[in-house]
Amino acid sequence: MATAVAAKKKAEENKVVFLYEAKNKDGKLVRGEMPAFNEMVVRGEVRRLGLTVVRIKKKPKPLFANTAQIKPKDIAVFARQLSTMMTAGLPIVQALDIIAQSAEKVAMKELVTTVKNDVESGMTLAGAMDKHRKYFDELFVNLVRAGEESGALELVLDRVATYKEKTESLKGKIKKALFYPIAVVVVAFIVTAILLIFVIPQFKELFDGFGASLPAFTLFVIGLSEAFQKYWYLIFGSIGVAIFLFVYVKRRSDPFNHFLDRMILKMPIFGPLTEKAAIARFARTLSTMFSAGVPLVEAMPPTAGSTGNAIFKDAVMNIRDVIAAGSPLRVGMQQSKLFPVMVVQMVAIGEETGALDTMLGKVADMYEEEVDNMVDAMSSLMEPLIMAFLGVVVGGLVIAMYLPIFKLGSVV
Repeated sequence: MATAVAAKKKAEENKVVFLYEAKNKDGKLVRGEMPAFNEMVVRGEVRRLGLTVVRIKKKPKPLFANTAQIKPKDIAVFARQLSTMMTAGLPIVQALDIIAQSAEKVAMKELVTTVKNDVESGMTLAGAMDKHRKYFDELFVNLVRAGEESGALELVLDRVATYKEKTESLKGKIKKALFYPIAVVVVAFIVTAILLIFVIPQFKELFDGFGASLPAFTLFVIGLSEAFQKYWYLIFGSIGVAIFLFVYVKRRSDPFNHFLDRMILKMPIFGPLTEKAAIARFARTLSTMFSAGVPLVEAMPPTAGSTGNAIFKDAVMNIRDVIAAGSPLRVGMQQSKLFPVMVVQMVAIGEETGALDTMLGKVADMYEEEVDNMVDAMSSLMEPLIMAFLGVVVGGLVIAMYLPIFKLGSVV
């Protein structure tokens, strides 16, 4: 038995990944990839799918193996690939095998292969994914389990893929809005430190030969430069320790996370952005789970975790208690005082018409678009502000060094 399994595994490893181009019944060009022992096998499988072969070639091997870690974006791509293949009629084991063979990351190949082996041994897809909670979260597993139990796994996988794609897109927009100003501040600090430690001392030596009194602004900058030269290790060390403590406490302290998230919601620009993003995630997650047949009470914990904000997470868990007590979803949302009146009204209409998942999907679309517009507006607004900030910081240092020269020139 063990010999047969080893032989089968070795045979699988000998497969080559082929790229194919084919036309469907409508004449549209379809591209894909498939592991097989030779080109004839691929040609036969493509024809079995009802496609007309146009071209088949071996997939070129990458120059360097990609051993990078698995990211949420990789899981989103995996969900879309599995959804597409199962919708096309491929058995789940074969679909997983194709995805594993075509994966560029070694870690992703191993993950999908492990899931495939578990499914092949008789385990459900949800059960196989549940063993890898690091990559497949509670929401993903629950949706797949609901799809398997309802017999609509292909439809649920399509919804999961759409959900993962939209949530990752939303995360990318939020990161874009936060990363730009943080990166500029870091660069400005590094440039300022270089000027204070290496450039300003050169000017100080020049000024010592003037024998004249220096402007107050220049004296202040020279004093700052001397402090940086003398205590640079304390300054950079303190910054490093502060960052480490912030990350450490944030990962381990719920009260600190609540305080931080509450402060973020009250900030002038990032507060509304965070609020809209949390509402969009809430609506998208709940819509996806409810449409897959997951009861509202069971859908609330994964939905709470997807909001990305501790205040909204607690509010969603309180909403779950309200629903469990027999009240409608809109009542719990209204009591939380975190959701706008329009959102509560749209949910109320969805509950009354029996189209709650559709209405939540519209709420998600609307707020995702608002987040996109806010990020674009912030980027356009921040560009001149950041240029002005850099001009004031770096330009101020330059002016401080040239003031004595201007003063000397006026005397001469």
